Amino acid sequence: MLSRTAENIFWMARYIERAESTARLIQMGQRMTILPGPIHREEWRSVLRVTGCDGLIDGDRAVAEADIVQLLLLDETNPSSIRSCMLRARANGRAVRTALTQDMWEALNDDWRRLEQYDVASARRNLAELIDWVKTRASTFRGAVETGQLRNEGHDFLRIGGALERAEMTLRLLDVKYYVLLPETAVVGGGRDHYQWTSVLHALAAARAYHHVYGGGDYSPWRIADLLVLNQQFPRSLSFCFGQIGWHLDRLAQAHGRRGAAHDTATMMLAELRDREGGEIFEEGLHEFVQNALVVTNRLSREIAQTYHFN
Repeated sequence: MLSRTAENIFWMARYIERAESTARLIQMGQRMTILPGPIHREEWRSVLRVTGCDGLIDGDRAVAEADIVQLLLLDETNPSSIRSCMLRARANGRAVRTALTQDMWEALNDDWRRLEQYDVASARRNLAELIDWVKTRASTFRGAVETGQLRNEGHDFLRIGGALERAEMTLRLLDVKYYVLLPETAVVGGGRDHYQWTSVLHALAAARAYHHVYGGGDYSPWRIADLLVLNQQFPRSLSFCFGQIGWHLDRLAQAHGRRGAAHDTATMMLAELRDREGGEIFEEGLHEFVQNALVVTNRLSREIAQTYHFN
């Protein structure tokens, strides 16, 4: 497979996953802002922070929902916005149209101009519907991949890109919880703390999985962290994502007859995750773990580009 084709497929998958994850992040921010608490809470700024967009708004003023809708949903010039991600995913897909099935292309192409119809005010009125639309588009694309795409190199690069983006956003969503709670350490274990942790589960479609693994309604923060980081069966956990990355990188290594730094990084990270015990990450410091893991995911992305000669 040509390096340019592989790169387009890799980034197409990342942009689709990023659009959905940003939608889930906005949804979680909404859930957190309805909680009673100190007037200076800045849940929306924490959402901007984990998307790398906090510098777009002056640090002296509070961030409002309207800012989030403009920057993370509608702004075509912001590479982290949903609109930008969906446009880029479509552009990547168009560049490799012959490598996609008809259903995959239709999932990318269907109603792709929809967000052009909205300004901030109308998007806010229809925000729940728009978030559901983004999640449905991503699910439709993944369904088309699952049922129609050949399990060839293109599929490997697509799965690696999607899993890497998903791992990164799971880590960033966990960091939203950290940033929101940081100024209010006195509420750890309280009602608002409980609601924030359940909001993380809902944002990652993990509430039912949590019940299956742990049962009951005891939403322990360390258990939630373990589910989202260490559980090898939950598809949005860091461990599951790195398992997928490693498996598809191994397939590529067999096809090309060589391994690179990316393979070593994925193997190392997966081994570290599987050596961890329950509760260990939370006890040692969730924020520190998340920051270190984000460094690894960013390095791995660069190493994949180097190994397979992305431009």
